[in-house]
Amino acid sequence: MDDRKINEYLTAIFNNVLIIEEASLRSSQFSDVSIKEMHTIDVVGDNKDATPTDVARTLMVTLGTVTTSLNNLERKGYIERVRSTKDRRVVHLYLTKKGRLIYRLHQRFHRAMVRQITEGMDETEFQVMKKGLLNLYHFLEDLK
Repeated sequence: MDDRKINEYLTAIFNNVLIIEEASLRSSQFSDVSIKEMHTIDVVGDNKDATPTDVARTLMVTLGTVTTSLNNLERKGYIERVRSTKDRRVVHLYLTKKGRLIYRLHQRFHRAMVRQITEGMDETEFQVMKKGLLNLYHFLEDLK
């Protein structure tokens, strides 16, 4: 397989994951959540005591963009903001019961995707794939 074909696959995979995630949200009981909001929910679910600044840094967006998303998610009942008892200027973000449910369903989708990718691979194939993904990850991190 040549470089152009690998690039074609990577681009198609990236686009398809976003399209499938968005379609899955639209056809579920969580149709009021956009894919961008889902990514915000993911960050809050992955990080205990996350702050808006943590979310902005992780998603590489402005604090203003995150604030808008958090306002929408709070209004829809997916997240709650809690002021720190130690420093009243700090706001921690937590998922509500509804937020934890959509978070777990989204994580299940990603686990199924990983299982599908690795299915039938022997240890050598798995290590080669892991090495390639790590190389791609580091390349993209260096571009930030």
